[in-house]
Amino acid sequence: MSDEFVFDYLPVIFELEKKGLVTRTFRRLDPDRQQAVINAILDEAGESGPQDLNIKKVASRAGVSTGSLYQYFNNRDGLLSFATELVTRFTVQLFEAYRPYMTQAPLEQILPMYISEGINWSKDQIGFARFFGAAAYHGDPRYGETVVRPIASVLRQMVEEMLAAAVKNGVVRKDIDIEAVGRILHTVTIAIGDGLIFPQLMNYYQLTEGGMPVERIYTALIDLIMHGIMEEKKS
Repeated sequence: MSDEFVFDYLPVIFELEKKGLVTRTFRRLDPDRQQAVINAILDEAGESGPQDLNIKKVASRAGVSTGSLYQYFNNRDGLLSFATELVTRFTVQLFEAYRPYMTQAPLEQILPMYISEGINWSKDQIGFARFFGAAAYHGDPRYGETVVRPIASVLRQMVEEMLAAAVKNGVVRKDIDIEAVGRILHTVTIAIGDGLIFPQLMNYYQLTEGGMPVERIYTALIDLIMHGIMEEKKS
């Protein structure tokens, strides 16, 4: 959908150093070594989730000793906090990079793509997706404001921008309340996406239970939405 995404991690490192989550030793590392550690954290957190991060596996991925990691992060809690914030910032920047592309296609085409891209992201970052889902649905106060809200806010803004573009293009009625409708669509698309991502929600949502094709779900969603907000064609 977009060019290869490059994560701008340097401002994050400076900020997290001020918070005491990473040491000056890490900031002063050779850029290649620093990037190797960051990539190892992102990859391991993406597979296991930040809460189950294995320090030995991070060290192995990065090609450094476990002792070196403790010089960079002081302790496991520090590495966990750094990993949580790093993966959250990474995800926010990734979704921000998608935003310009979300207004370039008709709303009825981009909404299914918007949901399916979220599902693809969850497969690529399965550990973090599980972690994010637990934080969102279990309401852990440690992660509600620092993890769930920043990512959800970007997603909601994307939906509102898609609606605004559709209004500008004359597809959606000019009298709709973009913010209110955007929040509703944000909630509906989350429910559908999460219903397809998390098996434990299948008994509740029953979206594709009994062999219901996901394509029929998307078609029905677009039909429902567009008939509610689309501009009526003049006869």
